[in-house]
Amino acid sequence: MKQLSTLQNVILLIGACLMVVGAALYVFGKQGISPVIFTVGAVAFAAMQMCQTYNGDNFIIRRLRRIMIASDIFFIIAAILLFENAYHFIFPYFLKWFKNGYTYYINFIHNNWVVALLIAAVLEIYSTHRISNELNKERRK
Repeated sequence: MKQLSTLQNVILLIGACLMVVGAALYVFGKQGISPVIFTVGAVAFAAMQMCQTYNGDNFIIRRLRRIMIASDIFFIIAAILLFENAYHFIFPYFLKWFKNGYTYYINFIHNNWVVALLIAAVLEIYSTHRISNELNKERRK
């Protein structure tokens, strides 16, 4: 795996911390600013993980990198859904376009940022742990 520079590592850690702070602020009642903080963190975190590449021929690590990219996409989806949950940009269109627009909005959009965040976190933990193990196996050979 290509190692990140010191600046990239700092950006990665700050992005992760901003995601935690943004989610916590939303949960504890600061819905106005929390989506912005979470989104900045998610974009920084995902961008730095995209910079970390693997140029080897180990199929398992390549597969795990694709899983890690999927988790980054879920982090971005969680940020978009958090923005919608806080500011309700799409909600009027649901009411206008669908007969049961309120019900559809509640089922498909409202608070589903938590589900996307959970999926992203599980995929991230799994892929990070497995990549670490596979790289250790590769070094031992």
